[in-house]
Amino acid sequence: MSQLLVCSQCGAQVDAVTWIWRCTGCGAPLDFVQDPVLADLVSLGEPQTPLVQIELEQLTVTAKLEGALPTGSFKDRGSQVVATALRAFGIDRAVIDSSGNAGASLAAYCARAGVHCDVYAPASASPVKLAQMRAFGAQIHPVPGTRQEVADAALAAASSAAYAAHSWTPWFILGTASFAYELHAQLGRAPDAIVLPVGAGTLLLGIACGFSALARQGVVDHVPRLYGVQSTACAPLASAFELGLVNPAEISVGDTDAEGIKIARPPRGAQILAAVRASGGAIIAVDDAELWAAFERLASGGVLVEPTSAVAFAGVGRLLLGSSETVVVPVTGTGLKTVGTSKAPGTADDASTFVRNDGR
Repeated sequence: MSQLLVCSQCGAQVDAVTWIWRCTGCGAPLDFVQDPVLADLVSLGEPQTPLVQIELEQLTVTAKLEGALPTGSFKDRGSQVVATALRAFGIDRAVIDSSGNAGASLAAYCARAGVHCDVYAPASASPVKLAQMRAFGAQIHPVPGTRQEVADAALAAASSAAYAAHSWTPWFILGTASFAYELHAQLGRAPDAIVLPVGAGTLLLGIACGFSALARQGVVDHVPRLYGVQSTACAPLASAFELGLVNPAEISVGDTDAEGIKIARPPRGAQILAAVRASGGAIIAVDDAELWAAFERLASGGVLVEPTSAVAFAGVGRLLLGSSETVVVPVTGTGLKTVGTSKAPGTADDASTFVRNDGR
């Protein structure tokens, strides 16, 4: 298999006849010159994820429950395509770094594809998510320290395996673009706005690519405004957006229960900022108190989300969204993945509820 790729930064092109994950010249992420068509996709019986209406503040939003995918998060959209490509390239071993969902997802799809998966994860990662990875046969490598140190450890190991981190490979974004196609089929049109958590930004970029493709084909008349929401404890993109920067801002990382977006240096940060600005959207940040308030409000209405997903719902009230607009918020992961590992303030402290990551 061969694919023509282009560097997102320097514009260099490479005809990839084997697995390649970054530009050999400047080290930036690569993109497809033209999206490939993959046959015989690795599959775990992916369903169309449901839509549910939720009342937030003075606005009704449409939540898309990505936790209904096979491993419980939107990552399955990208992992399906990544595992298919790995198999097509004849790769028998892949390595990634992940705080949880991406590792569990790729482990499942690699197991289906017959590819061994090594996952480098923070030592503090959710035990439930680590157990999920192990159940799929992945080899787990816990790494103490920051999320960046986890990524560095995975990169060091990638000399003997294919580095398949979702934040880098264009195959993953090719997969997450399916969110846009599926949502359009469900609504019959493009929504006015989509509000979602953003860390590495692979879902946001996939949505942007998908709706842009639909617009070029004349299927929709606009690309939705894209609104990314980060944690105030780790907000390189929100800070950059506010300051008018082209690249993510340099930040100090604090503590947050939104572990899935705790990424200080997103490799595709410049692309995320450009896509959001082109759509007319914005990137903001919320704190953990707002996160847990949104979590509790959603749970009281029957929708259990993981803490990272809650930041998007917390951000909705901060944005100037019209009450007559169609606003979609992806529930990026099911709350069942964090039962027993995170706890909303004020809930009962028993085995059936949530316990904070730091033991409090």
